Amino acid sequence: MSLLADARAVINAGPVCDSCLGRVFADRSFGLSNAERGRGLRTAVALEKDEPYESVDPEECWVCEGECGRFDEWADRAVAAIGDSEFESYQVGTKTPPLIEENDELLRMDAGLETDAGELFKSNMNREVGKRIGRQTGTDVEFGRPDVQITLELDGDRLETKLNSAFVYGRYRKLERDIPQTEWPCRECHASGYKGKLSCEHCGGTGYLYPESIEQLTAPVVMDVMDGTEATFHGAGREDVDARMLGTGRPFVIEVEEPYRRRIDTERLEGDINAFAEGKAEVEGLRLASYEMVERIKELDASKTYRAFVEFAAEVTDAELQEAIETLDGATIEQYTPKRVDHRRAGLTRVREVFAASAELEDARHAVVDIHGEGGLYIKELISGDDGRTEPSLADVLGVNAVVTDLDVLAVEGVDEPFEREEFFIS
Repeated sequence: MSLLADARAVINAGPVCDSCLGRVFADRSFGLSNAERGRGLRTAVALEKDEPYESVDPEECWVCEGECGRFDEWADRAVAAIGDSEFESYQVGTKTPPLIEENDELLRMDAGLETDAGELFKSNMNREVGKRIGRQTGTDVEFGRPDVQITLELDGDRLETKLNSAFVYGRYRKLERDIPQTEWPCRECHASGYKGKLSCEHCGGTGYLYPESIEQLTAPVVMDVMDGTEATFHGAGREDVDARMLGTGRPFVIEVEEPYRRRIDTERLEGDINAFAEGKAEVEGLRLASYEMVERIKELDASKTYRAFVEFAAEVTDAELQEAIETLDGATIEQYTPKRVDHRRAGLTRVREVFAASAELEDARHAVVDIHGEGGLYIKELISGDDGRTEPSLADVLGVNAVVTDLDVLAVEGVDEPFEREEFFIS
């Protein structure tokens, strides 16, 4: 059948508004809204039969039951619900009542058309309401992960808005030892501070094994500035509690839920965090980031450069140390799960590479050892041997027991490609 014949069949199926009429033929003409397409087809059918043009009010439409006349109303309600929250992108979704879905299908069946012809009711609803929101707010629709998700629930005449999380990327340096990356709740009292009716002796009644963490020194400040409801810290791996994180710092992302503000001054935020941390930690390079940066942080295949301060159980010479460190330089290391973490890690043998190693003897019993290694390489065990669990190790090669007294991380970098690609940031 021709387009006009099909349009006549739809019109004859009952009172149908221009939007619902035009929707049926959305895949057969382009460049018009469904309402414009519907009016054009209705006009053409009337001229073909030399009949008077008769429009149909959406309230009288048996398919949408008046919903196509409420685009402006829904948009106004959405903008009011979002209020003064800052956003750049949005998406509209519609929960279509079962009766309208059934009417949509019956319309096509009664007209003798394919049931999937044209466009669905909810697609039209999403677009038309969305266009009006965009015009009112000067923002853009985003089909991936928008700043605001708007849901129209037609059956209950309800509208919901959800402010999606915002993300701030940066690198942190931990300048003091004995600070964990994230909160460390006490396992004995389950962070309550109490064992029964008594204060928990294990944590001193604080509920935490450590009073502060990098998360606690950074995330609350970001949450406050962005006026969010909660903040989560995502780090690119983590260092030991007793290790400092120096040099280029460790990449991280702070995720802020339901942020009221998004257009923040990241340079000022950087200063606020550093002041709040009071010299225990510092951040740099803060930038607004996309959701994809969180996944990139978690999946980062990072190599790390360490500086280990080593103590020997017996005296060693510089020649002996240099010969031993040459053995480790470029070596492949087999490490069975270290004793210090075997309570929380599976018992496995892991193979890791030492990309570079160097050492400087301070005196006959002390040295500074720099290691650039593959992600997941246990440095303390590379030095001590961990009673044979790590092979080779500096202690085994030297034939002298060795321990790391202090450890610093100097660099954390992606090994396959530049980590901080522009596509993961928001300008």
